[in-house]
Order: sequence, then structure tokens, then C-alpha cells
Amino acid sequence: MSAAVDQLLSILDLEPLEHNLYRGLSPQIGWQRVFGGQVIGQALVAAQQTVEDRGAHSLHAYFLRAGDPAVPIIYEVDRIRDGRSFSTRRVVAIQHGQAILSMAASFHRDEPGLTHQMAMPDVPPPEDVPSEAAVVAAFMDRLPPQAKAYWQAERPIEMRPVDVTRYLTPQKREASQLIWIRANGALADDPALHQCVLAYASDFTLLDTALVAHGRFVFDPELMLASLDHALWFHQPFRADEWLLYAQDSPFSGGARAFCRGIFYTRDGRLVASTAQEGLVREITTS
Repeated sequence: MSAAVDQLLSILDLEPLEHNLYRGLSPQIGWQRVFGGQVIGQALVAAQQTVEDRGAHSLHAYFLRAGDPAVPIIYEVDRIRDGRSFSTRRVVAIQHGQAILSMAASFHRDEPGLTHQMAMPDVPPPEDVPSEAAVVAAFMDRLPPQAKAYWQAERPIEMRPVDVTRYLTPQKREASQLIWIRANGALADDPALHQCVLAYASDFTLLDTALVAHGRFVFDPELMLASLDHALWFHQPFRADEWLLYAQDSPFSGGARAFCRGIFYTRDGRLVASTAQEGLVREITTS
């Protein structure tokens, strides 16, 4: 297992403090704020610790304040309801005495039902698209120092865009992108862990999809970007350490906000999860 995956598993291993109270740490990688996917993943871990015999099927989170990576995050779980089929939890992430994230999560016991799904896009397999290392090398010289240091380091999630030309030119395109993703190492056979890893990974490129329509990039110094909320639905079992196609689009942006959606397919075409997010996309003015 890679050191980056080991680190991801360590930040998802929360410390129980008291009944319904947990503490999580952040990796010390030089960022000024905590990565949103980390807080979502840790909040889901905290909620899972209070539920038995049923898995998460949805979560809805609001980012309230930027997280401080220098101090621990406290997660307080409210056991709102345990029904015969569903359990509902509310999780608040706290730093410096203030909430930085509020999340509702719902858990459902397995049961049969009517089944259908959207077909997976026709794309080349991950082995036939450029590796992450090749993509990073192609635009490394355009990155600011902090972003360059991040991309040069080993990361827990490997990403392989199906079309890399978007990163090479500032051309305006349809606001969509297809990216193969997987954990950069084998994970234990725990469905709850795979959900938390996917929750972590789902925040990486989603807001970036809105910028495709404008020929802009996440490292643009004239843009202020931040996730405002994040929703995730789990449909079927999956492994986050096997390739998943992350198909994303952005139906709308305006008023300094952008709305983005994503769906995850296994390589054999099963639709296993869906996500949606609204984010801040603010142009920075010097006047």
C-alpha cells in the first residue's frame, strides 16, 4: 500500500472522545485550509460509528467555514432517528469553537426493489488513457508553487482524465469531463470504508467542471473557488480501490456560483453513486 493511502486511512480513523463525539486530524501538506472531501469523509466516518447493520445511502453537507489544518476537527453526532429501515444522523464538524461543516446522513438496511440505471458513457478503459503522471507533466510549468508541490507528491487518489486536451489549452468547451479514479493502493474489505474514500475523492474535480465552459482552471489566480455544499448518494456496492469512471457536468453557473453533478460507474458499467455540488466561483477584482 502506498504511503499516501496509509495517510488517507489514518485521517479516516477517528479518535472516539466521548459518546457521539470524535476527533479527526488533517495531513500536514502545506495547504492553508482543509480539503473539503476530507471533512466529508471524516464526518461520514463519525456517523457510521453510531449505526449498525445498515449502510449509508445518502449525505448532504454544507461547508460553513474554512477548516484549519493545524488543529484537530471535532465531530459531534446527533442520533436523530433509528427506524425499522432507515437511520438518520446529523454531524457537525467543529474547530475553534465554531462549526465548519454541517452534514445530514441517512442509512438504509438492504432490501430488494425495482432496478434501472442510465447507461455508462462509451469511453476507453483507464489503461488506454494517459497516466496521471503524464497529464501532470504536460501542464506542470503553468502551476503556482503550492499546486506544483501538491501534484509532485504522492496522492491517495489516482485520476486519469479521458480527454487531456482540456488541460493544454484555455478553450471554452461543453461543461463536462470524464475521469477514471481509484484509490492508489488496496483497501480492506469494508464497504463503509470504500464509501468514505469515495466521499473524500468526490470533491476533487467536481467544481472544476464548471470552469471547462469558460476555459479556466482551478489554479487560476484571478478566481476564488470554494465548495458551498455537497450531496452524495450511494446506489450499489463498489470498491474504491478499483477503477471508477467519474462522469461530471455543470448545467449552470451564475451569480458567482456554479452547480455541478457527477455519477460514478464501475468499469463494467454499473452505476454505483451520484453526487451534486454548488460552489463559489468568484472573479477577483483589484479595484
